[in-house]
Amino acid sequence: MDRPPLSVIIPTLNEAEGVEATLTALLDLRGSDVEVIVADGGSRDATVALACPLASQVIEAPPGRARQMNAGARASRGEQLLFLHADTRLPKRADRLVAQALAGPRCWGRFDVRLAGRHPLLPMIAWAMNRRSRLTGIATGDQALFMTREAFAAVGGFPDQPLMEDIELSRRLKRLSPPACLRAKVTTSGRRWEQSGAWATIHLMWRLRWRYWRGESPETLAMEYRDVR
Repeated sequence: MDRPPLSVIIPTLNEAEGVEATLTALLDLRGSDVEVIVADGGSRDATVALACPLASQVIEAPPGRARQMNAGARASRGEQLLFLHADTRLPKRADRLVAQALAGPRCWGRFDVRLAGRHPLLPMIAWAMNRRSRLTGIATGDQALFMTREAFAAVGGFPDQPLMEDIELSRRLKRLSPPACLRAKVTTSGRRWEQSGAWATIHLMWRLRWRYWRGESPETLAMEYRDVR
């Protein structure tokens, strides 16, 4: 059987509140032979039941975002892989944008991000995220990372760690090529900043990221991240 051009992989855990809207927004892509795989980490709500009619495939995976995304990649068939958070929406014709970005020498990339919500600082936070990503060549999962299947395999997939898996994957992919930084925007929820406070969340994320760059284990950082949240 021919491979689809793109597989969209969505890790979920108790996402019944929003998973239906996320998958409905992808129906146009499925009409373009794009495969949509939901990798569920053991949801105790209606996530799986809601996802099954709208996804190409729903699989069970060991809990943990990195493990779920790796399991989704193994189950997928696409020549290109895109990893999408359950609270994130892709721009129109995202499949074409990915195909164009990966048609040249670059083997991976990400979108710019827009944060949805009412907090007045959200546009500034999104601008800073996009700017930082362009300067460093590092992307976060909120920006809908995409790559060729060959590149994903070459770096061994997402590292099996509970936090900063997207940062570490970016580091490894940078050894293969610079990222394609698309100006088209994905829209992701700003609830993290609104619920915990914008400045407090910014400070927490930068502090954890700095300590990760200094060599602290992601397991230690994940414990603190969960405690603070």
